[in-house]
Amino acid sequence: MKKRNEKGFTLIEMVIVLVIISVLLLVAVPSMVKNSSVAESKGCEATVDLVQAQTGAYHIEMGEQVTDLQDLVDEDFVDTLECPDGTPLNLVEGRVGIGDND
Repeated sequence: MKKRNEKGFTLIEMVIVLVIISVLLLVAVPSMVKNSSVAESKGCEATVDLVQAQTGAYHIEMGEQVTDLQDLVDEDFVDTLECPDGTPLNLVEGRVGIGDND
């Protein structure tokens, strides 16, 4: 009776692979979560810069300063007046900022 030569992974090899994958996930997941919050804050900064630039474009095209950010939406200069995280933008003394329009 000949013994068959079966090739495959042993239980120990499978456990070692699972441990390695688990360690890699433990290192990668917290890093991704941190990068997500950084990306959100950078996204908000970029949105503020974009809307500020569009206030300049509005002034050039319409010949008057923006007094209300809603004018930019009404005239199709921007699509939204919120950061990607939902924080509203405001206009104070001609500068676009982050926060409520109080």
